[in-house]
Amino acid sequence: MNTGRKPSRCFLFLQGPPGPFFPLLGRELVRRGCAVHRINLSGGDRYDWPHGAVDYRGRMKNWPLFFDQFVQDHAVTDVVVYGDCRPVHLAALRLAQLRGLQVHVFEEGYIRPDWMTLERDGVNGHSRLARDPEVILAAAQWLPEVPSLPSITAAFSRRARDSYWHYHHVVLGRWRFPFYTSHRAASIVGEGIGWLLRFARSSLRAQQAQAVLDEIAGRHFFLFPLQLTGDYQIRAHSPFASMRMAADYVLRSFARHAPAQAMLLVKEHPMDVGYRNWRRYLMREARRLGVADRVRHIDGGELSELCAASAGMVCVNSTSGTLALEVGIPVIVLGDAVYDVPGVTHQGTLDAFWSRPELPEGDLYRAFKKVLHARCLVRGGLASASAIRTLIANSVERMLAEDPSPGEKLRAAAARGASSRQELGSSPESSR
Repeated sequence: MNTGRKPSRCFLFLQGPPGPFFPLLGRELVRRGCAVHRINLSGGDRYDWPHGAVDYRGRMKNWPLFFDQFVQDHAVTDVVVYGDCRPVHLAALRLAQLRGLQVHVFEEGYIRPDWMTLERDGVNGHSRLARDPEVILAAAQWLPEVPSLPSITAAFSRRARDSYWHYHHVVLGRWRFPFYTSHRAASIVGEGIGWLLRFARSSLRAQQAQAVLDEIAGRHFFLFPLQLTGDYQIRAHSPFASMRMAADYVLRSFARHAPAQAMLLVKEHPMDVGYRNWRRYLMREARRLGVADRVRHIDGGELSELCAASAGMVCVNSTSGTLALEVGIPVIVLGDAVYDVPGVTHQGTLDAFWSRPELPEGDLYRAFKKVLHARCLVRGGLASASAIRTLIANSVERMLAEDPSPGEKLRAAAARGASSRQELGSSPESSR
């Protein structure tokens, strides 16, 4: 995907989300005069980007030096990835930073829907976004208000189709990529069976959810949205080895410290296709702790409505927290989240949260959203052709906004380490 003239920017794409987003983004960068390369690491990568790419078929132990040699041979200036915690990305991004390359990390949006995350150097727990209220308020003074725009067209069937064909070819392509290991914690075949079972039980789940919602209507309850154990938000950015461990931690605190009239509503993640029966597990633990009459499980329901009706939300680091903050509901974060800012989220212990939850400061949260949108979010999505077009247009503008030389980037990185509190990057003192 290269033109005849020598470009000033050379982008190397590694693994992206299933579907056409990365190849279409690469095509637009070429149209803007950039050089573009891609390294495929699996059959799914090759299916999504079949032409003009290089296949890496070697062992993981040889991958870092292969990557480093590739960026030198092709004068790469920028590296583009989807998620920064996959093993192949972790190794590559560390080397990219040693070479002074620009790193662009995409991820699901911190605020959803209609937005995707795009940050320099890292996302989630690796984000350089400020956590210092004074820095946030000062920066927000010069930023426009968050726009109110029509919703982006999205269809779950589009994401499901793209994911199916991507992982279908991961399996079929094992002969070509014999040493490839997926970053996903569960087996691809197992997840497929899990989705079939989930669809088969959809009607029963909806009935059970409605029965619980009718039961707790008007009650004083806290909301605890479950996350996916395989998600790097749990695996890399939390103190818990699994979501079950996090659930145990929350249940024990609730049993010992929550007011007698309070209830705990545990909402299952809509994309959880694991084989754990969360309802059975949670109720067994609640009975053991003596709070079975005050703990309920739900696999359904509208999250924004549940937030507005709750007394507070407990989450590890889910983006669900932003929905609660949006309606002024107290939130406590047990892991590392970009919105875990003093004055925005509860900064005390979970034990204290049940009785004395700290309300978010509206002005500070609005300022935080302005900084978040300006620094970390791009409008668009992956679930329709129009959403992808919007995402590409906004992403390209962000990615081409700066063009420092490698030497300048290295000096800037050093300067950030010395004076990070004077810019929008986070610091040890301002991160919790």
